[in-house]
Amino acid sequence: MATTSLKLPDSLKERVAKLAEATGKTPHAFMVDAIEQETRRNEKYQTFVAEAETSWQEYQKTGLAYDADEVNAYFRAKLQGIELPKPTLKKYK
Repeated sequence: MATTSLKLPDSLKERVAKLAEATGKTPHAFMVDAIEQETRRNEKYQTFVAEAETSWQEYQKTGLAYDADEVNAYFRAKLQGIELPKPTLKKYK
């Protein structure tokens, strides 16, 4: 495990200390958890953006996509227990 030093403004250091105590953690554990959570959130976001870019490139090549109104109607019906046929891909280009 590597050692990293963080220089925090006094006001933030106090806030972290209060919250850490309230959650039964040390300030160190609180900050490690916060960094882990933010890292995971950013990794998920980067994966989401990469998948969106891949989908966009695929659409640009094929012109195939689902009609948003059909997809929304399908999910609304599903939530109400109504069976509808799944939406199908259509050529839009």
